[in-house]
Amino acid sequence: MLAKRVIPCLDVHDGHVTRGVQFGKAEAGELRNVGDPVALALRYNEQGADEMVFFDITATAHGRATMIDVIERAADECFMPLTVGGGIRSVQDMHALLRAGADKTSINSSALATPALISQGAEKFGSQCIVVSIDAKKVAPGRWAVFSHGGRKATGLDAVEWAKKAVALGAGEIVLNSIDADGTKAGFDLEITRRISESVGVPVVASGGAGTLEHMAAVLLEGKADAVLAASIFHFGQFTVGEVKKYLASRNIPVRL
Repeated sequence: MLAKRVIPCLDVHDGHVTRGVQFGKAEAGELRNVGDPVALALRYNEQGADEMVFFDITATAHGRATMIDVIERAADECFMPLTVGGGIRSVQDMHALLRAGADKTSINSSALATPALISQGAEKFGSQCIVVSIDAKKVAPGRWAVFSHGGRKATGLDAVEWAKKAVALGAGEIVLNSIDADGTKAGFDLEITRRISESVGVPVVASGGAGTLEHMAAVLLEGKADAVLAASIFHFGQFTVGEVKKYLASRNIPVRL
């Protein structure tokens, strides 16, 4: 079995890391300032994080310049793969972030609006550079719908079917974000994670709901995820990356120690 990955996530707004609950919005004042993104990236690099995700929640021209600066500084000082998402609307946007030092680019709303962007990115840079992030919300028993624009806009798409289509178009990885669980620390949505993990042939990263070490183990074992992504439990010092990995290893889950 391949080693499971532990991935801290940094939501960056105007050059600072923030944290909300259930996709809280910056304009509504629902975000907490957590700190400097490069300083946090260095902390997690030292703790043994397998990767780091930066998400640009500003997603404007000004925000793009700020994020490129963040990625350049982080890439100079960190020795783990960096994934960047938020506001990427073209192959040119992808190229700018990859040139700045990112290893992967993550697309969400733009992939929904222009599915061909997945194929274009995969053809230009390789599928390993193209991550499709899916924001899913349970809308009926046994059914999860895809939302765009930070969880604000319903698309009418089924989450499992969209994941399968994204992979068919060239996505090399899926990040599954549970809107219901985001920031609640109440546990991951195991059912939809398992369904998507069993439906696609690429790695699935589980996001949304990490609150305990057992939550992390459960989504890797029962949810069959390939990696676990978390923010709050790392930012506010509840656990270190090393503590998570040590616990996972004690559950016989393969990790890079």
